[in-house]
Amino acid sequence: MDTTEILQDILEYVDEHITDTLSAEQLAARAGFSIWHFCRVFQWSTGYSVMGYVRNRRLAFAACELHSGQRILDIALKYGFETHSGFSKAFRRYFGYSPEVYRRHAYCGRPVPPSLPRMKKYLIGGILLEPKFVTLPAIKLAGFALKTTSVGGENSKAIPAFWNDYMSDGRMEKLHSENFVKQHDEYGACFPENPETGEFQYVIGVEPKEGAVIPQNYYICELPCATYAVFSTPPCDAATFVSAIQGVWQYIFNEWFPKSGYEYAPTCADFERYDDRCMSESGKVCDIYIPIVKKP
Repeated sequence: MDTTEILQDILEYVDEHITDTLSAEQLAARAGFSIWHFCRVFQWSTGYSVMGYVRNRRLAFAACELHSGQRILDIALKYGFETHSGFSKAFRRYFGYSPEVYRRHAYCGRPVPPSLPRMKKYLIGGILLEPKFVTLPAIKLAGFALKTTSVGGENSKAIPAFWNDYMSDGRMEKLHSENFVKQHDEYGACFPENPETGEFQYVIGVEPKEGAVIPQNYYICELPCATYAVFSTPPCDAATFVSAIQGVWQYIFNEWFPKSGYEYAPTCADFERYDDRCMSESGKVCDIYIPIVKKP
C-alpha cells in the first residue's frame, strides 16, 4: 500500500475504535512506521497532529449523540473524558458552545471517515472534519459590495479580483482604521442570486459597533438570522490557502450536501469568515458558513 492507503486505513480504524484507548504509538505500529515518521507523515497529510485528530473525532461523535437524550456525563465517559467539566471545556473550545446549548443542533448521522483521496481530488490539502452547527442572529456588515453573476463562471474571476483590489488600493487599511469597527474579523458574503439573471451581491465587510455612525461611502447590509453548518479549512500555508478554500466549497456542494440530510436555506447568505488564524504564513484556517435547513 502507498502512504495514502495506509493513512486512510488509520482514519477508518480510528472511527471503528473511537471509544477504545488509542495512542500515537499504537496507530504508528498499525501503519508500520516509527512513531516519529508516523507523526510527521500524519501531520503533513491531514493538517492535524495524531492525537489532536483523535480528540476532534471523539468530540464529533459525541456531538452526534447529544440528540439521544443520554446524560452528558455518560457521553463524556464513553468518549474518553473523565469528567463533565473536562468534556465541556474541550467541547466548548472546539464547537464554540457548551454541550447543553449544542444539543438542540446535534447532527444525528454517524460521522463518516474522511477520505484522503477525495480531499486530494478537491485540492483541499488536508483532512476536512465534520462541520459544526450554529444558529446566529442577524449580523450587520459595513464594507464594500460587488455585483457579479454565476453565468459563465464570471464570479470565479470577479470575486478574487475584488479581493485583490480591496487589499491593494488602500480600502482595507481605511476600513479597519474606522472607529465604528466592532471587531476586525472580515466577512466575504454571498447574498441570494436572482434566479432569472444569475446576478448576486458579494460583500467584503466587518461588523460595526451597535448604533455607530457609518460614513456613506461604505455599503451596509445584514446577514439574516440562520442556522449554519460551519466548515473549517485544514491548516495550510499561504501558497495553498486559496485553493484549499475553493476545494472546500466544491466538496460541500458535490459531496457533503447530497449525503447530509440538509439543503441550502432559502433567502439566506453564505459567507467566509477570516479571523486571526488567517494572518500567519503557515497554519492558515478559514471558516465557511453555509445556511441550512433539514430536508422535508
